[in-house]
Amino acid sequence: QVQLVESGGGLVQAGGSLRLSCAASGRTFSNRAMGWFRQAPGKEREFVAAIIWSGTATRYADSVKGRFTISRDNAKSTVYLQMNSLNYEDTAVYSCAADRSAGSYYISTSLNQYFYWGQGTQVTVSS
Repeated sequence: QVQLVESGGGLVQAGGSLRLSCAASGRTFSNRAMGWFRQAPGKEREFVAAIIWSGTATRYADSVKGRFTISRDNAKSTVYLQMNSLNYEDTAVYSCAADRSAGSYYISTSLNQYFYWGQGTQVTVSS
């Protein structure tokens, strides 16, 4: 069982930065890939970024590549999403999620691969 709690969201002006955190409880955090997803009003939830359990590989949506950085600290059971150069289109509820498969070396972008979800944190970018 993995429980996830996001924090760090808020209101920021376009061009600004935010860092989201996702704190996990449960003994199996360190051997699972972790992902960040977002859902804007009226839109489907979409993949943002993910990181392999070891932290040695990452994957990003094209829309955030070069602006967002995902990282993790397994000693703190926390995954981060550093978001720079934010724009209005980044406004959404951001949720972290844990891969349903432990020990995988494949980074999935599919929502269906992630079984454990946090409650989400709101990010609002003013134009």
